[in-house]
Amino acid sequence: MYDKNDWMWKGQVMQGKIVKGISGFYYVHVVESGVYECRAKGIFRKQNRKPLVGDDVILDVIDEAERTGNITELLPRKNELIRPAVSNVDQALIIFAAAKPKPHFNLLDRFLVMMEYQQIPVVICFNKCDLITEDERREIADIYASCGQRLLFTSAKEEIGMEELREIIRNKTTAVAGPSGVGKSSLVNLLSPGAQMETGEISRKIERGRHTTRHSELIHVGGASYIMDTPGFSSLYIPGVEKEDLGKFYPEFAQYEPYCRFQGCAHMSEPDCGVKQALCEGKIHSTRYENYCMLYEELKSMNKY
Repeated sequence: MYDKNDWMWKGQVMQGKIVKGISGFYYVHVVESGVYECRAKGIFRKQNRKPLVGDDVILDVIDEAERTGNITELLPRKNELIRPAVSNVDQALIIFAAAKPKPHFNLLDRFLVMMEYQQIPVVICFNKCDLITEDERREIADIYASCGQRLLFTSAKEEIGMEELREIIRNKTTAVAGPSGVGKSSLVNLLSPGAQMETGEISRKIERGRHTTRHSELIHVGGASYIMDTPGFSSLYIPGVEKEDLGKFYPEFAQYEPYCRFQGCAHMSEPDCGVKQALCEGKIHSTRYENYCMLYEELKSMNKY
């Protein structure tokens, strides 16, 4: 077993991270060496183990000039997500626009529930903050002040908040989520101007005629820092969450639930509900509670079929 932080050559044996996987080919990034197109050893199939984007692996180099190799070992995973199928995610960066388009808070809450369910820490990023007033910024911040997640305002156009964002992603694998039109690509390009070069290197290999399907992909942004482009995070569907458990994924509810009269209170129509009392007192934001109610009813309706 090789030390996980040892990225140096060991003869023709190297350690890297899978940044893309398509049709049985895995593209492994080795810091200071580049991207290698690899196959996985057959023993993984016998063990019913499949390499995932985000996996740290050991590879044997077959041809250094062609950058090809074989994956011989999968190193231990810290976590594994099912949808999308990726591993070793340290945090999620959920990006919405502060304006143009106006933030869709219900969709944002769906992302937060999905990440809470999968136990992934979240940073909420509102881009295009140059388009809103200070009062509007405070209104947005107030909604998520007690949700337990870090909140950041950025502007890719004005390069506001970029140093803080660079520090947030440093030496982490960060999954990026959010709707289109919010400036995700602009932020990624600012974080790593050279990212397009490495992405292009993978694309040239893929375009040799073998594979073209879009899958989850890691973008190397320096050192041990990666950003994960995850198309699966664009889904509105919240997999695996039951309506009875939804409240667990709203962290600001927890301190008020002991004051509910009924154990297992749904915080909907029950009398003497601690969460609804906190709502009335302004301790829980009405936008968050309204989104909770909408998601609860949606899950309730789904469970009927």
